[in-house]
Amino acid sequence: MVTDLLTRIKNAQAVKHERVKLPYSKMNETVAHLLLKHKYVAGVVKKGRMPKRMLEVELKYENGSGVIRGIKFVSKPSRRIYAGYRDLKSVKQGYGMLMISTPEGLMSGSEARKKKLGGELLFEIW
Repeated sequence: MVTDLLTRIKNAQAVKHERVKLPYSKMNETVAHLLLKHKYVAGVVKKGRMPKRMLEVELKYENGSGVIRGIKFVSKPSRRIYAGYRDLKSVKQGYGMLMISTPEGLMSGSEARKKKLGGELLFEIW
């Protein structure tokens, strides 16, 4: 689940680890690569073979503190939140990112707005 991935990254950053190992799934890999693309993590590497495949995420720091300041989970297993592209707003006045699951895959809120796609709101990160 994406909540586990983000919580592990946030906790590892809080105690100043260089890297964190996470269980592999296609969803985790996609989220990690999107975090890399938007410069919230420094690197993502897939390691191992299938039954024990792992993702190794290299954390990013600025001035001794982690780049990720906060995470808000919008959709939960008990309550899914959906929005059309017109309803997608910026996070923290443009300093954050909204992750959305669309029919064309996972993407940030700004990309979904440009492609005119709506979907399930997963989380906000800043």
